[in-house]
Amino acid sequence: MTERTDEEIAAVVQAGNIYDFGELVLRYEPKMMRYARKFLSCQEDIEDLVQDVFIKAYSNLQSFDTSLRFSPWLYRIAHNTFVNELKRKSRFSLGVFEADVLLPQLPAKESSDDQVLETELKGEMELHLAKLAPKYREVIILHYFDEFSYQEISDIMQIPITTVGVRILRAKNKLKQTLKKLYE
Repeated sequence: MTERTDEEIAAVVQAGNIYDFGELVLRYEPKMMRYARKFLSCQEDIEDLVQDVFIKAYSNLQSFDTSLRFSPWLYRIAHNTFVNELKRKSRFSLGVFEADVLLPQLPAKESSDDQVLETELKGEMELHLAKLAPKYREVIILHYFDEFSYQEISDIMQIPITTVGVRILRAKNKLKQTLKKLYE
């Protein structure tokens, strides 16, 4: 027996088997928690907001088109929820991430010195990403950390696909300029 797709599960829930929604929650809860940590710093806020995302998703599942992918639809709900919370609190914080995603040319870990260097680089990159405007930071997170395509990011953020490309390019250029200044 093959594993059901997210879209198949959504269709079953739409047909009335509400208990199958729990499978979608199990699949996406860790991803939503990670995504929320990119925006918010308080663990209690993150847990509450992720729960809100799933409540909103369940409440609106009847409007989901099962011929489309489920994950961008869910991330759109999460995006709106997190952005609304940020507006409400007027703060923006970035969680921990992998520095090698943006700096793929870094050497592989070979010693404890390399691990210390990587930890320092992660901290440094977090500071630099935190300085980016939210519109640039979010596309970097969605593309490099959550591995969404430009089209999916466009759907999530409800912006043209060309704008996604421009924002990613500008964000990378700003990060490169910042890093170049540091290492000159």
